[in-house]
Amino acid sequence: MSYPLSHKTVFVLDCSPAMERPCGHQFEMDSLSKGRSSGLIPLAPVTKTMWTCAVEAAVEYCRIVWDIYPSARLIRLIANGAQAVSVNDWTAADQHLTALMQQLAGVMGGVRSAGSQHSLHAGLAAALHALGEPSEAQRADRAADAAAKVMNRGRVVVVSQLADDGQARRLREWFADALLQHNRTADGAAGRLTVHSCELVLVSVHPDTAECPVTPRPPAPLSAILSGSVVTAKAGTQLAPMMMNLVLSHYELASTTVTGIPMKEEQNSGSSANYDVELLHPAKAYESILQGSPADHAHLRTRRDGCEYETITLKWCTPRTSSAELHQCTSASRVTPVDVNSRPSSCLTNFLLSGRAVMLEMPRRSGGKFVSHMLAAHGGEIFMHALGSGRSVLEDPPSVSEGAGGRVTDYRITEFGRLVSDNRLAPGEASEEGGVPLHAALERLARHTRVWPMTLSESCLAALPSLDSLTALLVKDSLSTDEVLECKKAVYNLVSMEARHEPLPVTTSGARGRGVKREEQYRALWSELEALVRAHCRSDGHQAALECVLECRSQGRAAEERLGLDQAMEELDRCGAPVQDSPLSPPPTKRWRRDRPPAQLSLLEMWNQRVDADNALKRLEFSGRLNGGDNNIVKLYAKLDKDKGDDVKK
Repeated sequence: MSYPLSHKTVFVLDCSPAMERPCGHQFEMDSLSKGRSSGLIPLAPVTKTMWTCAVEAAVEYCRIVWDIYPSARLIRLIANGAQAVSVNDWTAADQHLTALMQQLAGVMGGVRSAGSQHSLHAGLAAALHALGEPSEAQRADRAADAAAKVMNRGRVVVVSQLADDGQARRLREWFADALLQHNRTADGAAGRLTVHSCELVLVSVHPDTAECPVTPRPPAPLSAILSGSVVTAKAGTQLAPMMMNLVLSHYELASTTVTGIPMKEEQNSGSSANYDVELLHPAKAYESILQGSPADHAHLRTRRDGCEYETITLKWCTPRTSSAELHQCTSASRVTPVDVNSRPSSCLTNFLLSGRAVMLEMPRRSGGKFVSHMLAAHGGEIFMHALGSGRSVLEDPPSVSEGAGGRVTDYRITEFGRLVSDNRLAPGEASEEGGVPLHAALERLARHTRVWPMTLSESCLAALPSLDSLTALLVKDSLSTDEVLECKKAVYNLVSMEARHEPLPVTTSGARGRGVKREEQYRALWSELEALVRAHCRSDGHQAALECVLECRSQGRAAEERLGLDQAMEELDRCGAPVQDSPLSPPPTKRWRRDRPPAQLSLLEMWNQRVDADNALKRLEFSGRLNGGDNNIVKLYAKLDKDKGDDVKK
């Protein structure tokens, strides 16, 4: 019978003289003077002691926990003055705010007048004693089964003004020793429980006008059954938000801000404005939505000013029907407002308690929005319902082509069914070698899926039906002589297909532009075939098949290299050959052939010859450039001068 760490929480509130000092922050009283005559003098700001701030923060912590978990989570307060005084106990009658405030008011006077000589050790010892007391649920479990072991866990939160890091270290060490001593005495004692796991949280508060001498420390293990952390805060401005961070982390809560709530103005009832209300609830309300990468839902998260936690913003949406039972819900969680006394929170609470429901919209990352949650009241308590965002049972199941990544229509569905059929689990006995059947099955499944493309478009091998027999043989644990011959026959058939230049029936769904060349298709096919044979190479027969594939592939590479060399030589041969179609072609040169070395020409001379030959086919060269001599100076329009001389002679 195991109980979580949050089942029991003990607050130790220090009543030392240091906590009686002012917090250093003034609180304005303007909110109390609203609606009063303008001629009245406004109220002066007030200040609080650090003790008052600590009590208010602890009480707010209790309110949030008891609103969301009315009975499953228990909290006790211990006032540590000259002596430690327990304010309440684990009974259900003391686990609500009304009883806590009454008992707190009656206890504080005696504790604070008991003197100034005290130590936190008394409060820590009282907290350990409280954790060792069984709760009503634990007592019922022990009564039902006396031999059953009850796993008792709890948390201790100490609120005090620590002097330095040394005092914090000494408190953690003293509490670790006291926890071990408590467990020794609790074993076998009637009405006592061993504390199997505990967390110690030291909250050091200081005035807003002073610097904190204590260094915060994140949660870290102090022993096998104890972990501890140190938190610091200014009493006036930081203690309440810090306590909100603690309650969210201690009880796995989340924050939701309902925005766009239409509400009439208090001063002018004829107009309305939109307000926001922040709600706290268990984090499981977003379990189905916030799965996957954090980047997918980063647009929903915002951080409140002065707080370390994030809140998710949902928009108010008026439902089409007032019946909350007609919606498909996957979970329902209690909620509580953060600012319980504000007018927007009060209006939203009264609206829901009147029997109406509120739908909450969540924006999509790609645009648009959808209704994700609903607020409704049941039995006088407000719940947040997570609406089913998937398909209902009345709809047809989705097509396999509507999977992740878009509409993919070439899934290897038949091959996948064969894979599942070949790897079904069945009862078996250990082999003679002593292997576990489950381990062998897992190893077989890993080997079968090591090279297994999901779609036809990403596989050349899967698109060839003639190679299905080869892939079916390779997945076997061993290959006989006849099966090796069948594998080689399939490989030789592939070689003959490549020699005949047969195109491969490769699916190119979604491809644009020019198709893949046949040589590249065969090259990819040989690579995939080699990877498949290597993945299943576990016997001598597989090794023989692999050697056959490697030999055929090496011969194909040599043929490609010879073919590429022949093509290159032919290209160079064409570059060096003269063009006989023009009278301006350069004198013929010796052609390049594979059986004799090329002519002794430089690369520049070869390039110039090719450029001149190409130009000769396009146009005749200018005669002045051909007959200009070394200086390339030619008189233009010589015919005009000749005609002019003939006219003078006449």
